[in-house]
Amino acid sequence: MALTFNDILSSDFLSTVTEFSLTDMLIAMVLAFMLGLFILYIYKKTFTGVMYSSGFGISLVAMSLVTTMIILAIGSNVILSLGMVGALSIVRFRSAVKDPMDIAYLVWAISAGIVLGAGLIPLAIFGSVFIGVVLYIFSAKKPTDKPYILIVDCEDENAEASVTTLLRRTVKKSLLKSKTVTKTGL
Repeated sequence: MALTFNDILSSDFLSTVTEFSLTDMLIAMVLAFMLGLFILYIYKKTFTGVMYSSGFGISLVAMSLVTTMIILAIGSNVILSLGMVGALSIVRFRSAVKDPMDIAYLVWAISAGIVLGAGLIPLAIFGSVFIGVVLYIFSAKKPTDKPYILIVDCEDENAEASVTTLLRRTVKKSLLKSKTVTKTGL
């Protein structure tokens, strides 16, 4: 039995697509945006790295929005969800995650989007507030000494001795990990 174009148009697929609430979508997307901003706020307040990446912070907001949109689109349609899994399985992330806490924030943003898209608004809000408070409390004990890498190119041994003396006077703790000496000074 061959399917015709009329069979496709009269299938359940189109009837489920038309049963979509614009109000539910707007509420979910606005809440996803607000939770994404909350996640970004907590991320900024608890950031302990050397260089803050505003692109990563913006991606937290985008992750919650995109995930909400995907879950809203999938709904309870098993066929659509399998198609989405197949389509998203080809996505590869090539940027390295520099801090393990960044992974926690990514999972938090994705989870908030999934929960909002599923319509579990109280869980998304209270869960995110709880996670935010926990992360804020645990990050309040920030280390007082942050490691930095200093690369110095000295012309001779006297310049190196001056830099070493200056470091010992101004920095509490310094450690020489590697030293390269070349004949040309390059």
